[in-house]
Amino acid sequence: MTWSEMRPLLSQASWDTLYMVGWSTVIAVVVGLPLGVLLVLTDRGGLLRNLLANKVIGQIVNVARSMPFIILMVALMSFTRWVTGTTIGREAAIVPLAIGAIPFYARLVEMSVREVDGGLVEAVQSMGGSTWKTVRSVLVPEALPSLISGATTTVIALIGYSAMAGTVGAGGLGDIAIRYGYQRFETGIMWITVAILAVVISLLQFAGDFAARSLHRRGAGSGRLLLFRPLGRPRTVPAAAGPAGVPAPAEAPAVTDAVHKG
Repeated sequence: MTWSEMRPLLSQASWDTLYMVGWSTVIAVVVGLPLGVLLVLTDRGGLLRNLLANKVIGQIVNVARSMPFIILMVALMSFTRWVTGTTIGREAAIVPLAIGAIPFYARLVEMSVREVDGGLVEAVQSMGGSTWKTVRSVLVPEALPSLISGATTTVIALIGYSAMAGTVGAGGLGDIAIRYGYQRFETGIMWITVAILAVVISLLQFAGDFAARSLHRRGAGSGRLLLFRPLGRPRTVPAAAGPAGVPAPAEAPAVTDAVHKG
């Protein structure tokens, strides 16, 4: 097969892979983030302590994570057909991709949120902060660099899943590699697809690491950010003057901003 024949195939396959992975990642983050936070909140010592709910959610996540993706695709065919009207094509592949990635990302979120300094949570709670405000103002902002790293790992895993989805007619680079590289013995196109996937994964990993490091330098995840202010520093309030002869303490971060602001 000549390059002029391969180029349109590879272009369309690359777009299909990015389309599947992009939408699957969005769904995985939207569902997996609150699910991972809920696993932390309902655990022992959590703000919403409920061991029964925690065990049930945790077991569902564990079962979903333990299932090989190729088996998950087959098991979800009826559900995929009900959602999309078909089991073939990139739209159909998004369903098992997203369902497979949700528990994966939820566990990464759980690990990230557990690393947040408990003293920050106690400080907000001691001033009457609600659970929702604690999650929004402390847990998520403080864990944000780690959450982005987890999302990067999830995207890379989804690229591998999408290649497997190509074996059952989902399209994308995996489909090209199987139909042309393997079945038609076009070794050249096989290695080109491998190279494209390697370049895409490297770029995504670089972007994710850069974003995580940038946020960490700006305060997230270091115990210095109580209110997510990506464009500025946490506001401070002057401390009350001490007794005569005693120097006033240094300015303290406005923790109340994280509690009383919506």
